[in-house]
Amino acid sequence: MTDVATYRLDPSHIHMSEPRPHEIIWTLTNAEIASRCLHVVAELGVADAVGDESVTAAALASTCGVNADALHRVLCLMADYGVFRREGERFSHTAASQLLRTGHPMSMRAFPRMMGQSVFCDTFGQLGYSVRTGSPAIHTVEPEGLWSYYQSRPEEAQVFGEAMTAKAAADIASVLDAYDFERFGVVADIGGGRGHLLRAVLDATPNAEGVLFDLPEVIDRIDFSHHRIATQAGDFFTDALPAADAYLLMEVLHDWPDDQVVKILQAIRQAASPGGTVLVIENVLPDRDPDPRGHTLDVIMLAVTGGRERTPSQLATLFDQAGLDEPTIINTVGPLRIAAAQTRGI
Repeated sequence: MTDVATYRLDPSHIHMSEPRPHEIIWTLTNAEIASRCLHVVAELGVADAVGDESVTAAALASTCGVNADALHRVLCLMADYGVFRREGERFSHTAASQLLRTGHPMSMRAFPRMMGQSVFCDTFGQLGYSVRTGSPAIHTVEPEGLWSYYQSRPEEAQVFGEAMTAKAAADIASVLDAYDFERFGVVADIGGGRGHLLRAVLDATPNAEGVLFDLPEVIDRIDFSHHRIATQAGDFFTDALPAADAYLLMEVLHDWPDDQVVKILQAIRQAASPGGTVLVIENVLPDRDPDPRGHTLDVIMLAVTGGRERTPSQLATLFDQAGLDEPTIINTVGPLRIAAAQTRGI
């Protein structure tokens, strides 16, 4: 596609390190193309087929069962973004493409596979519905929402679970570096999925005990045992939460609208030991500074869950309504931040 812009720009307003205005619009308009290529490459398992030596697209296409010319063109675009390295007609791994390998210890393959699922692609095709109404666009695709969609599609649900695990694994180290859990005797992970965060916390605090709380269908699928972790199945809107000294909520509250968040926090306040600590670990938005990652997640929540990413002041309001002290915001070296607060007496 040829750039046919013919207007004149004042050179005094152009910084060499910044893209020109029309380039910003062109790039954002077509950003979906690169992401869809990533979805397809991850789904096909192309990175698993690339070994230690460079390989042609034709050889990869034979392994993956796809068209050689089409795959070559897709991989050329991926290489432009640093996902694979192009050497003439051959391709090899970069640090980024290594993360698409299934067996990599920090594999993120499941994440683009998840975002390439039809439920997400169709939902973001209907984003205008969310902007017009303020309601999740997913309801135009799956009226009962994402969780209902996955209940009837166990294979796709498995990919979702793997994606959430991979995403959490990339952030856990920064959380442990930023916060000292040594003073807690019992730590409860609310909505903790497969327990990766809780296990890491307990590994770092050998005298603590843990309780992993999540929905019955999540607890039933857990495939690990840990002598210091008890599991408790339930719904945090209807069932009593475990008693603990500290409560972890890692990327849980952002799934829910404000009134539901207050209910979750109130349930924790009811269950917590006196002066219990609540640690909300999310992409807490800066009040003014740019945060493309955080604002991307915020739009995902708008379209998919009806929740949102929140600023410190927005979290403080919800904490107060639930009977918690004003949170202290703790930065990590990663994108997540920790909003830490104590429960007030009942």
